[in-house]
Amino acid sequence: MVGVSIKNETRSVVGRPRSVFSDIAKSVLPKWEISLVFVGAKKARTLNKQLRGKDYIPNVLSYVVGEKSGEIIICPDEAVRQATASQLPASSFQLLLFIHGVLHIKGWAHSATMEKCEHNLLAHYEATYSHRHRHRHAPNKNGRR
Repeated sequence: MVGVSIKNETRSVVGRPRSVFSDIAKSVLPKWEISLVFVGAKKARTLNKQLRGKDYIPNVLSYVVGEKSGEIIICPDEAVRQATASQLPASSFQLLLFIHGVLHIKGWAHSATMEKCEHNLLAHYEATYSHRHRHRHAPNKNGRR
């Protein structure tokens, strides 16, 4: 399966349609399979120790797990805590973290170029999904919902 599989191991994920994650992954990493996992703070810290040798709670971890396969792990509690500093709503910040992870899997390193790309992608997908869901309950020209 090419696309994004999502697993939620926590109750604190800020709602987003699954399709936004798939659309972003397909645009940045076509023909890749991405696993997105939301974990609690304890699990995120443990994974950060195992994978990177770092002893803190990360907001996002990302890595390649095979040919055209990667995994992104987001800690929603940490993301929600950091969202205020980023001046973004929590749901937008979590989406930004996913974009950040996808770009790392693509091979990008932290830079002004990466940051600009992240914000451009975020703006694009925020606008696309805001527009797409704005009138979902309004009848179409044939009177159907």
